[in-house]
Order: sequence, then C-alpha cells, then structure tokens
Amino acid sequence: MPTTTANGITLHYEDNGDPANPAILLIMGLGAQMTLWPDELVAALVQRGFRVIRYDNRDIGLSEKMEGAKAPGIARQVIFGKLGFPPKTPYSLSDMAADAVGLLDALGIGKAHVVGASMGGMIAQLVAVEHPGHVLSLTSIMSTTGSSKVPAAQKEALDVLTKRPASTDRDVMIEHGLKIQRTIGSPGYPMDDTYARKLVTDGFDRSFYPAGMPRQLAAIVADGDRTTRLADVTAPTLVIHGEDDPLVPCEGGRATAAAIPDATLKTYPGMGHSLPLELVDDMADQISAHANAAV
Repeated sequence: MPTTTANGITLHYEDNGDPANPAILLIMGLGAQMTLWPDELVAALVQRGFRVIRYDNRDIGLSEKMEGAKAPGIARQVIFGKLGFPPKTPYSLSDMAADAVGLLDALGIGKAHVVGASMGGMIAQLVAVEHPGHVLSLTSIMSTTGSSKVPAAQKEALDVLTKRPASTDRDVMIEHGLKIQRTIGSPGYPMDDTYARKLVTDGFDRSFYPAGMPRQLAAIVADGDRTTRLADVTAPTLVIHGEDDPLVPCEGGRATAAAIPDATLKTYPGMGHSLPLELVDDMADQISAHANAAV
C-alpha cells in the first residue's frame, strides 16, 4: 500500500476501484487502523461504482507518528478548559481534517463523499464544516457532536478502551483487543471468534503504537461541542448509528442529525460500536444511495 505527503505529514492509504469513479474517503476512529473498515464494506462500495480510499490517521497504523509529543491528562484538559485555559494539545481534530483534505489533494481528487466512523465521524464533520469545497456528501457513523448534553459512554466501554494492560506482550494485547471487541461490539451481531481473533491479531502485527491514542483522545476533548458549527454544514448528510452502542450512545447520532440541516438518520437495532458484517450490504446501499442522490 502506498504513502503520500499530506498536510506536511506522511499518510499510509489504500486506493480501491476505478479512479474514474466518484471517490469515497473512509476515515476511521480513535486508536483504530484503517483495516477496521471491513474489506467487505470496501468491496461492496467498489461494486456499487465508487473509488474507495481508506487511510491510517496520523499517530496510528503505518502513518506518521507524532513522536515525543505529550498529551495533557484528560482530567486536566477538562478542568482547565472549563476555566477558559485549555491546555495545548499536540494537534487538533481540525489538523486531522486537514490531513484528510491533504490526502485528497495529493491524489488529485477535488471532491469526495466523506465517510467517518466514531472519531473519524468527528473528523469528517470538520472536513464538511471547514473544507466544504472538498465534500460531495457527508456520512457520519457512530459518532457525536461533542455536546455534554449527550449521554456519556458506559463506564465499562470507556474503561476497556482507555485502560491498557500493564504488559505489552503480544498475547496479552491480543486478548485485550478481543475484550474490547466483546465489550463495545454489537450485541445483536456478535463477532465470530475466529474472525475476531484474526482481526485483532492482524492489527497488532501490522502496527502496535499505543502512544498515539492519548494524543488523539486529547484532540477529541479539545475540540469540544461542535453543535453550533454543524449548523454550517451544507453537504447532504447521512447519519448512521447503532441503537445499542455502549461507547457512543445512539443519542449522539440523533444529536448529530438534529444539528446538521436536513440530515437523514438511519439507526440499526442490535448494532453497537462496530461495523457488523451482517449489515455491510445494507450499509453500503445506504451510503451509495446517499452519495448518488447528492451528485
């Protein structure tokens, strides 16, 4: 898979489908490599006539790492932010949105259908707000507005994602990855054990870089409430959310759809904070129909 310089950093990406077809840019979430976009979803979107690009965000996977940069503690961020003195973070979600636009520019793509999941949904929202000329349509999946009025993550889901085992032994980390999948995944669509283990193992072997996640999380906290900014989104918007998401409750999706003018909301019973293979075809239909209607 190739790399390119975008927004002054090196991004690792994968380009699928006919370059002449309309482009879909997939942006993944917190501490997640691009490989968490199911291959089956990528193939389904290509089959529906799109050029599909997925990439590793900065500080994850095979993209450039912000080595040496230190993220402020989350509690300190929140307290100082409320006092009007937010601590400086290594980078912002707006920087990550500029990475996405830089990748499109590097690939010679003027406009794309931008699709983001979780933190990637937040980044996609900011691409639509801050770089509207690059966005044909927006799809925000299992994401939120950043408003404190939206219910918080369930404690167990937040803890399993942010509290890493003391050991970085490969076997320990793979078991922890499986625990994450079981805790935040989709109760209506439990992941096959063999598939889950392969997904987690392949991800660990591809890249293990825990230092990046606190910096990405700091960027999320620093961005705050996007509700007012989302009112400026002009791109046709589809919001997709699981009704049983323990990490980003479905109210986050509903708040996102309410904040963006004329947004469409699609929710799935039984879907948690994952992209179940059983929903791939329907989700691909939703995204492709939305994208086609926007052109």
